[in-house]
Amino acid sequence: QVQLVESGGGLVQPGGSLRLSCAASGRIFSIYAMGWYRQAPGKQRELVATITSAGSTNYADSVKGRFTISRDNAKNTVYLQMNSLKPEDTAVYYCNADGVMTIARMLTSDYWGQGTQVTVSS
Repeated sequence: QVQLVESGGGLVQPGGSLRLSCAASGRIFSIYAMGWYRQAPGKQRELVATITSAGSTNYADSVKGRFTISRDNAKNTVYLQMNSLKPEDTAVYYCNADGVMTIARMLTSDYWGQGTQVTVSS
């Protein structure tokens, strides 16, 4: 019932910036945590950043100081501002929602977006 729609990926030069967006849709009352994960070719999917409904954030060490996660609870939307991008940031970025409470007060599990490609190359 819950769907995540991502946007904002693309091709950017090293040192450039991108802003990813992910909107959750459905009969949603609240979402405990939303986040971004990424998977590079031949690599395991890894956590990039998460944010709770209260605003608590968590970042992978590799992106600290460069990426900023934020969310709009009213819109059930999470953002990832990516600055000072490096070639090693190249990956498919996936949006995640965990602890989704429906309007009917039903707590549901993990949801994932379709992924959006981020390529950092000169």
